[in-house]
Amino acid sequence: MYEHVEVTLTPFNRKRTVRIYLPDDYPEKESKRYSVLYMHDGQNLYRDEDAGYGMSWRIGEYLDKADMDLIVVGIDCNEGLKRLDEYGPWESNAMADVFSSDRTSIGGEGKEYIDYIVKELKPFIDHTYRTNPEKTSMAGSSMGGLISTYAACKYPHIFKRVASISSAYWFNQLDIENFIQESDLSQVERFYMDIGTKENTETIDDVTYIDSSRDVYRLLKDKVKDCRFEVVEGAEHNEIAWRERVPRIFDYLFKD
Repeated sequence: MYEHVEVTLTPFNRKRTVRIYLPDDYPEKESKRYSVLYMHDGQNLYRDEDAGYGMSWRIGEYLDKADMDLIVVGIDCNEGLKRLDEYGPWESNAMADVFSSDRTSIGGEGKEYIDYIVKELKPFIDHTYRTNPEKTSMAGSSMGGLISTYAACKYPHIFKRVASISSAYWFNQLDIENFIQESDLSQVERFYMDIGTKENTETIDDVTYIDSSRDVYRLLKDKVKDCRFEVVEGAEHNEIAWRERVPRIFDYLFKD
């Protein structure tokens, strides 16, 4: 079952829809508490008709069949370049060809975006729903993978299980590598990473995606007790490719 909540991202004064998946047994089992997974690009997570490109991850369909006690909180993304602003922890000029004439960089709002999730959205979710506040995870793809990795470094005591899928690390490559090296990730229990071999997007080619993820993995594997990295042959950069990987991602993160 699904519920939608309208929130305001207070650091930016921007309205946003949050799409919440609740397990089928949630209404009946009133004493049960659930782990929570926060995800980005919420409009693309559940239903094709809601998704930006008409294709979704169909996470709800998978979880309805799987034996997982999990609430998923999907936060809709902003539009256009503002999505890159919110999901980029640091400013970047890696995509200068898409800037408008009045911009010299993009990104840099990601820190405030993650602080909003931790300090405002998570307390609201924990108060409204029967959650286990100590079992909180985060996942995202592309820029969502970058901002999820940042969140794990900034709040490793909160986001203890993380999935970073087809990540756009190249957007803030040196910054995220330095942040990983500076961070104590001993409380992060599991960290999933992957990349496809056909992840071409605009001016960024598949080699850049693969190399940037491998460089991050080399750092994370020595910082996180359980870190997995997969190179997925033939996988492209879209929701259909990510949908196919949902079972392996969720099984790794949540099945003990």
